[in-house]
Amino acid sequence: MDMSFRWYGEDDAVKLEDIRQIPFMKGIVTAIYNIPPGDVWPVEKVNELKKRIEAHGLTLNVIESVPVHEDIKLGLPSREHYIANYQATLRNLSKAGVKTVCYNFMPVFDWTRTAMEAPFPDGSHSLAFDQEAADVIDPLSGCLTLPGWDLSYQTDQLSELIVQFKRLTENDLMNNLIYFLEQVVPVAEEEDIKLALHPDDPPWSVFGLPRVVTNETNVAKLLRAVDSQANGLTFCTGSYGANPENNLISMIEMAKGRIHFVHARNVKWTGPKSFQETSHSIHDGSLLLIEVMEKLIETGYNGPIRPDHGRMIWGESGRPGYGLYDRALGASYLNGIIDTVKSRMKEGDQHAASISY
Repeated sequence: MDMSFRWYGEDDAVKLEDIRQIPFMKGIVTAIYNIPPGDVWPVEKVNELKKRIEAHGLTLNVIESVPVHEDIKLGLPSREHYIANYQATLRNLSKAGVKTVCYNFMPVFDWTRTAMEAPFPDGSHSLAFDQEAADVIDPLSGCLTLPGWDLSYQTDQLSELIVQFKRLTENDLMNNLIYFLEQVVPVAEEEDIKLALHPDDPPWSVFGLPRVVTNETNVAKLLRAVDSQANGLTFCTGSYGANPENNLISMIEMAKGRIHFVHARNVKWTGPKSFQETSHSIHDGSLLLIEVMEKLIETGYNGPIRPDHGRMIWGESGRPGYGLYDRALGASYLNGIIDTVKSRMKEGDQHAASISY
């Protein structure tokens, strides 16, 4: 697997020269953050980004994300214009050598948490989600903002968007996602790009808005609806794993060959539809990441993977979930699992080969 690291560009407190010092770190996962959703990404800007990363001995191996315009999610007539722009962006990314594109289909808001500095007894803190707290939050108040959210909307625009999405059923949103895929997957096939759909985070309705990339049944439907290797998944253990009803091992088996990118992190279930992000260790979280990694390797996954989110430790401050230290520990933890699993598999193959009949 290609161990990779999310980087938010030159304004990120975590610098490329820091990331390259993490053992066996290969790739950078990033995007162009000053282009409005729905606009075409110029190939020149992508090439500039790529050169900046390569100058530090790393590779630009995943774009995360190319945002999907809300008109596409809503299924409005104007979606045709934005789909055409998305197709053009995929072509430009391919020209720059980018072959994996992560995206999501969450209405209005990206991943959602209700606490950005939930404390641990050891003095560290992390992101957390509590359903009871979410139930009383007014998303129009501006009291809660998170990295990844599009904050360009005015309050009246945001209000209208929420009203429009609340009119949609989950089936409507699913059909709009399938329509989008039917239009962009052929372009991805032509350009040898792997589209990697990120799950909804958390994987259930938030603020009364529909969400559909939530469970094995829905994901299987999406993969069957547009049955192409270009139509694949970002398998985010923390997003799917926030719901104890999601069987991660079963989902990996169902989607084998269609997983194009992995986000690996751990969460601790703290109540019904509530959780806190932990270290990657199986001793801290509710997810058995060793079993997840074993299953990914067993099913042949060998693409990009990144330690996803982290605690703030050792006095570090910065973008919530995206500090350097704990994600670096997570990368080393994951590399240890990968090395061990592959070593055992190799020993098993050698043992089997030595048996004569």
